[in-house]
Formats: sequence, C-alpha cells, structure tokens
Amino acid sequence: MIRTDGLVHRYGDTIAVDGVSVSIDDGECVVVAGANGSGKTTLVRHFNGLLEPDAGIVEVNGRAVAEDLVAARTAVGMVFQEPRDQLVAATVGADVAFGPENLGLNRAEIDRRVETALSAVNLDGREEQPVTDLSGGERERVAIAGALAMEPDHLVLDEPFTGLDAPARASVLDRLRALATEGTSVVIVTHDLRDVLDLADRVLVMADGAVAVDDDPSGARASLLRYDVEDPGRTGPRC
Repeated sequence: MIRTDGLVHRYGDTIAVDGVSVSIDDGECVVVAGANGSGKTTLVRHFNGLLEPDAGIVEVNGRAVAEDLVAARTAVGMVFQEPRDQLVAATVGADVAFGPENLGLNRAEIDRRVETALSAVNLDGREEQPVTDLSGGERERVAIAGALAMEPDHLVLDEPFTGLDAPARASVLDRLRALATEGTSVVIVTHDLRDVLDLADRVLVMADGAVAVDDDPSGARASLLRYDVEDPGRTGPRC
C-alpha cells in the first residue's frame, strides 16, 4: 500500500500539494488526473522519496519513506514524464538491465526480466540498439521497460503514453492490466484521459494542490470538465 496523510509540499511560497491524504491499495489501478499545475506530479514524486514533504506522512508498504529510501525506491517503480531523465546506458538492453543489476540479481534472472519487459513494450530483440538512435516514443517505451524490469510492488507512470503509436500503447496497457491483476498497484498520472479512464478502479482529480475528486470512473466523469480534464467518453477493459 501507498499512503499519504496530510501531505504538504511547497516550492518557495507556492503550495503545490496541500494536505493530501490518500491510500492506494495493492493491485489497485488509480488514475491521477488534473490540469497542468494541479499538483499531480509533485504528489507522486513523494511516493519513492524523490521529493521530501514539508509536512505530513508518506508510507510505502507500512514504512515511512524517509526511514528507508532504498526500500521505497525498490518498491515503487517510477516512469518520468520525460524519458531522457531516466535513460542511463548506451543501449536498450543495458538500460533496461541497469535496475535489476543494481538489485544484485544473477545474470539469468536479469536476462529474463529484460526480455519480458522489452516484449511488453514491443521492443523485442532490440537489446543492442543505441538509445541515441531511438525516437521519442521509443525512448518512452524503454523507460517503461526499465521500470517493469524492476518488478516493483507499485508502478507509477507520469504521462506514459505521450509519443506512443497505437500498437505500443495497446501493448503497454495490456501489461499494466496484467500487473494489476497480479497484485501490483498501478498509478497513471495524466491530464488527458484517453485510453485510461476505463482502465481504472479509481480516479483522483487534483486541483490547486488538493484532491478535488476521489471516485470510481463512472462517478468521476460528472466532475471532469469542471477541473479542465479531458473526458473522451470511451469504454474499454479495466485493469
């Protein structure tokens, strides 16, 4: 479980997250929506200690994040909005293997995780390709694969579908759905709900640093336009 209680974060005199208390259960698929600047990214960056709260509590699996950053960052996989922020190696395979290698896993297990993760984002067999040769959408897929290869308890993705073509998007959505079924909590941060609203168990809508809506997808739809969130009105399988 991921839990915040009274979480506050400031940038100078600006309050970006204002007293947020939420819980995300194991295996739950949660969409965090809201207009740009509503506090979505600031909120989720506390889940693995990338940001420190000015007030309040953040816990992962029953332990305060601040007490053990390594444990929190192992338990919570994060895919950033800009994939260049997390690509660290020269080739696709080496980049996806970086996290599992740091866990001290044996080579066979690392290779299995890399193969499985690349398959999930339609990049099978491209382990030796230099990351500098990739398109923006392909870099996004490598970043997602790197997080998947860590096999975290919780996976947080910030605007993960930007630049993905339809087959890649469908493949990633299928994998996220399977992860939630297997007990991994999935948090998708977005301001545009196309392809994701009907995947969710819950929708959190952020506005002015606070949670304005916390409801199931059908209940949340009525409030979306009020908070400048696009509602495509589409249906699809839930994760």
